[in-house]
Amino acid sequence: MNPAKQPIALQVVASEEDSATRQLHVLMRQRETLRPIFRTTWDDLSHHFDAAELDAWAGAVLTLAHVNAGPACLIAYWDASRSNAGRAEIAPLLAAAQAAADICRYAGAKAATAALKALSIAGRVFGSRPALSRWWRMMELMSRQAPESVELAASRMGDILAPGTIDAFENFVAAGLRAASGDKTRRIAFFSLQDELARRMIVRDLGSVGFLELEAELKAFVTALWGRVPLLRSFPADTAQGPQRRSAIAGPMIRMPEVYRGVQGEAARALFRAAAAHAQAHLVLGSGLFPIGTLKPLQIALVNLIEDARIETLAMRALPGLRRLWSPYHVASPTGVVAAPTLLARLARALFDDAYADDDAFVAKGRAMFRAALPRIDDPAISREIGMLLGNDLGQMRVQFNAKTYVVEPVYRDDGLGLWDFGENAPQSGEVIELPIDAMRVERQESPDGNSEPDESTPELGRGRPVAPDERGTVIARYPEWDRVHNIERPEWTTVREVAARAGDPRSIEQALDRADVLRNRIGRLVRGVRIGRKVRLNRQHDGHDLDVDAMLDAGIALRTGREPDPRVFRSSTSVHRDLAALLLIDISESTRDRLASGATILDVERLAVAVLAEAMGRLGDPFSLLAFASDGREDVKMTSIKAFDEPYDRTCKSRLAGLTSGLSTRLGTALRHAGRVIGTTSSARKLVIVLTDGEPSDIDVSDPLDLIEDARRAAVGLHTAGIDAYGVVLGQTGISAASRIFGRGGAMMVHRVEELPDRLSQLYFRLARR
Repeated sequence: MNPAKQPIALQVVASEEDSATRQLHVLMRQRETLRPIFRTTWDDLSHHFDAAELDAWAGAVLTLAHVNAGPACLIAYWDASRSNAGRAEIAPLLAAAQAAADICRYAGAKAATAALKALSIAGRVFGSRPALSRWWRMMELMSRQAPESVELAASRMGDILAPGTIDAFENFVAAGLRAASGDKTRRIAFFSLQDELARRMIVRDLGSVGFLELEAELKAFVTALWGRVPLLRSFPADTAQGPQRRSAIAGPMIRMPEVYRGVQGEAARALFRAAAAHAQAHLVLGSGLFPIGTLKPLQIALVNLIEDARIETLAMRALPGLRRLWSPYHVASPTGVVAAPTLLARLARALFDDAYADDDAFVAKGRAMFRAALPRIDDPAISREIGMLLGNDLGQMRVQFNAKTYVVEPVYRDDGLGLWDFGENAPQSGEVIELPIDAMRVERQESPDGNSEPDESTPELGRGRPVAPDERGTVIARYPEWDRVHNIERPEWTTVREVAARAGDPRSIEQALDRADVLRNRIGRLVRGVRIGRKVRLNRQHDGHDLDVDAMLDAGIALRTGREPDPRVFRSSTSVHRDLAALLLIDISESTRDRLASGATILDVERLAVAVLAEAMGRLGDPFSLLAFASDGREDVKMTSIKAFDEPYDRTCKSRLAGLTSGLSTRLGTALRHAGRVIGTTSSARKLVIVLTDGEPSDIDVSDPLDLIEDARRAAVGLHTAGIDAYGVVLGQTGISAASRIFGRGGAMMVHRVEELPDRLSQLYFRLARR
């Protein structure tokens, strides 16, 4: 554009009446406090942009106004526009307004304002438009998954962007969301830089490559090696501990350090690959845990060392190329001070590298014993036998060994604690053994209403804010609610109160179960079937029970074209491990008081159905929780806990179940949001919420039932977005239409005869549990 053109004066332009410019000017005429600032901004921008560009900018301002961003946010946007106007590029300013509007929708006006104020810092650090676009995307992601933390992070943006790259910022945000695992308090600590992990990430060595950058690459690499998808996780943040220096095995999971200090670039990539391959070799080729017994720390370290050598020998027989992957890290030399850590490192190299020469008697004895045991290399007992003998020898040498400071060598090997059964006194492998929550599961992308991708207005899981008790009971949280008429989410609109469960007679539950012995037997057969687990077929394997026809054809084509064929031409199968937590949400509103022809109430049948299913889940060992709910207006949504995830299902729980009474209304959206918050604290990979109800949502302060139906639908969408499956079980035909709308196509089941509920509910659970 021509920079010498005349400025465009502040006036109602004589263009189309519905132009954004005209609308914005009219709006600003009504805002006396904003008008002077707007006039200054418009005059400045008119020196840099033409009429069409200014009209687009006016539309961006209107977008912010229409999401109720507030005067402070508008002023922040105008300041950012003036600061960046010299670049004569309108697109970044329009993108900033759209991103701020999205942040406002999910996290509020203060968060959007803070993000716009932080834009100047991001601009100085990144400069280029692509990097700024990625910065805005991460800020929007935070507004969806950590809305309470956007303002905190924006106010500390100078420190957070200290590493100076957009990759580092993306890794920082991803680490914070993952480390918190849905915990609001931990998110706040992380993004306010009170968390040790957050502080380490923003000061880490420039050029270092961390686990977060390599996670997908490592999974693909290890899967290609062993034919199994590894369960890889980084160590969670813990302000009481320093960074983890070695990987660790925790059950089926491999924990990796966030970074290997002092290792950068391709060297870091190679080290992560070596560590992941070693740990997965233990999981694939190992066989059970060693009982700790009365072994001393030095003996444990030596058993670990021999077991590492045994597993690597087996692994390199199957995959000889692994020697090239691991050998660079065996750097011990037969010189230096004779101490336990150096002798163990020298022995580790001697068992790995036949060409390594070491005249030390201890190293020579360990090598000789290991070679003598090679005919039994498949037997893990040799590791314990050799390790205990060598431990006794090293102990008699009076060599100092400090278990607290000892670090396994070479660097790619895990800490070894995952190989032991410590009984009730189990220490934490590495630093922490904690199963994380994969909030999003890539195989489930469909939204409840059938769309493959949620639209931009799809809400996240409702954000509950704990508050203090008041005179009507214990208030445990407040949740937003969707206003269908005005198309906005009202923050902290509903209040959840915890109501203590009344004690009933558990014998009534037990007697009802005894009368349903036929059903219980059928459920018992289902339990046995689920325990067996389901088999999945694995194609393109190195060995197996059958040939993979597709792989054979590809191998044949490769041979005909002169290329090296892929030797993985077999097919096998494996059992899929179920890792499922379930929460049963029970509607106890007034309508459940209705009596059936048998004389029992709907609530009586619900009790029996829940009791049968709870008994089955207890036998399966699946973690589960039982919550009952009813409402008396938006300020009084009552929740009664029948069974929490961390307590056993016993007579106390049966007593609470027997003590339930019918009454009040059904504010389902709030109940779903609270259920999501409760189940979100579990560590299971898959989470399932089943709602048991006899009608559509309703409450005394809502005249149009469509309002609560739409709110419940958005709450269900929020559950799915958070990786939680939600399913509705409806008694009778009254509520099936609403349930289909709320839970989506295939997400609701109607029980025509209430008496069939116990059988149908159990069958549904087992069907979902097999997925």
